[in-house]
Amino acid sequence: MRQILTSIRKGDIKPVYLLIGRDTYFIDVILGALERYAISEDDRDFNFNLYYGNEISAEIVVNCAQQYPVMADRKLVILKESQAMFNAKNELDKFCAYVQRPNPHAVLAITYTGEKVAAMTNLKKAAQKGDCVIVECNSPRDYELPAYVKDYCQDHKISIDDKAVSMLCEYIGAPLSKLFGELNKLIQIKGGKDRITADDVEKNIGISKDYNNIELTNALRVRDYPKCMAIVKYFRNNPKNNPTVVTTAALFNFFSKIVVAHFLPSKDDASLMGMLEYKNKYALADLKTAMKSYPPAKAINAIHHLREFDGKIKGVGSMRNEYDLLQELIFKLMT
Repeated sequence: MRQILTSIRKGDIKPVYLLIGRDTYFIDVILGALERYAISEDDRDFNFNLYYGNEISAEIVVNCAQQYPVMADRKLVILKESQAMFNAKNELDKFCAYVQRPNPHAVLAITYTGEKVAAMTNLKKAAQKGDCVIVECNSPRDYELPAYVKDYCQDHKISIDDKAVSMLCEYIGAPLSKLFGELNKLIQIKGGKDRITADDVEKNIGISKDYNNIELTNALRVRDYPKCMAIVKYFRNNPKNNPTVVTTAALFNFFSKIVVAHFLPSKDDASLMGMLEYKNKYALADLKTAMKSYPPAKAINAIHHLREFDGKIKGVGSMRNEYDLLQELIFKLMT
């Protein structure tokens, strides 16, 4: 992604860009770069055409892209939300001939967002045969989010504490547009100061640095029952910011990694870090502590209790308050 943006900024711009995926953040960034660097501000009136899939046909877009620019070196044509075109697959197939032999004096960018990307199959194959850029912009996995946050901060010349990173990734998470929106808010609030701390996140985003799912798993890791109960009490008093469905996902992720680690054929550091995709030894040390606290049988029972808890908070076999159920779950995990 960084390489594509660098090329655009240097003027190495390809005639066709297919921007595909669920996470629109990088799609918007690339489109913004094309609008800035593909044509000059003075040429936009006659050489920039923006279309939306729900109100246009492929023929009109292709005809526009085939035309030569007006008193300029290049024209820019953008088709957004092509998945919204009527009979999208057939319409997108009509671009196949163009992307294999595009107009060298035009840049055509087509975005396709959403889960179902089968309609793009033929167009992608055709684009691979031409001088085209194909970008898959899918939401990153949870373990990839910290790297994105740190890169974003580095690009904006501000550092961030590891705990602040963890809080943002857990409570905001994907899509990146939402995560970076909150991060940008913090950067602006800091007003040129060079570090974002957990206190900044707690004060300005509304996430408690002491009572959150990260701290709950940390307390479970060392079997600190009083701390767990204090966190559950905080969750009960702040249900909007601490939905039990998010807690369930965090706890399932925590215990599933313990189960996987217990049943690996080799439990050396390299094997554990590779299988669980850990990037540093701090996470590995935490895992080893958790493995001691929860031997194989206890870890498997924890998964069973979590599945039971997940059903109950959704109304399967129980009508009790979800935080009462969470308190009961913690007791079961500890005993």
